[in-house]
Amino acid sequence: MREKILEILKTIRPEYDFSGDEDFIEAGMLDSYDIVTLVTNMEITFNFRIDGTDVVPENFGSVDSIAALLEKYGVH
Repeated sequence: MREKILEILKTIRPEYDFSGDEDFIEAGMLDSYDIVTLVTNMEITFNFRIDGTDVVPENFGSVDSIAALLEKYGVH
């Protein structure tokens, strides 16, 4: 799943290396529009729907936090 998340992130912002530990939002790698795009791409790729209450910066700051969100929805 981690590899698929990295692929999606690279399609959104190919100029950044998302494999590090830095907070993507805090570092300016992702903005609010990117998060909406990411959510849409993940919903299509993994065939599920993210509840609007889960679309918060804490869930999109790293590959690990994104993976944890997917796991919450039963995506493996």
